[in-house]
Amino acid sequence: MSRLKKGSAIAAVLIPLVAGFEGLRQYAYLDPVGIPTICFGETLGVRMGMFKTLEECQGMLVESLQKHEQGMRRCLDDPDLLPDEMYGAFVSFTYNVGVGAFCKSTLTRKANAGDLVGACNQLPRWNRAGGFVLPGLTRRRAEERDLCLKGALQ
Repeated sequence: MSRLKKGSAIAAVLIPLVAGFEGLRQYAYLDPVGIPTICFGETLGVRMGMFKTLEECQGMLVESLQKHEQGMRRCLDDPDLLPDEMYGAFVSFTYNVGVGAFCKSTLTRKANAGDLVGACNQLPRWNRAGGFVLPGLTRRRAEERDLCLKGALQ
């Protein structure tokens, strides 16, 4: 099941959040840790020299968000009980760090134990890439945390 249906409240918040932090780059580039990346942070199958149209990038973003959502859902005991804001923050986080990191995280353990505020408060800890604190990740995690807490404190 997906809660990211076109026109849903979660999609309306999540897509601009992720797109805004990832940024759009239609030509492949190396991310801060040297991984070939394109569009809105896509890395799968990317080779330097690649180009994607805006429409291709938008399609890739939606498809990838849904793929990461499904991976995230497999690691949560009751994903459909999470408030929309928290759910969206978790999808954004999973899109950025990957399903494996999400599933192994203290954030996920806390969410599954019912400690929703504690889960949200784990987000700022994930502001490093290649061992270095990145200001963009710090801002992203703060926004994800705020969104997450908005849902957790309802």
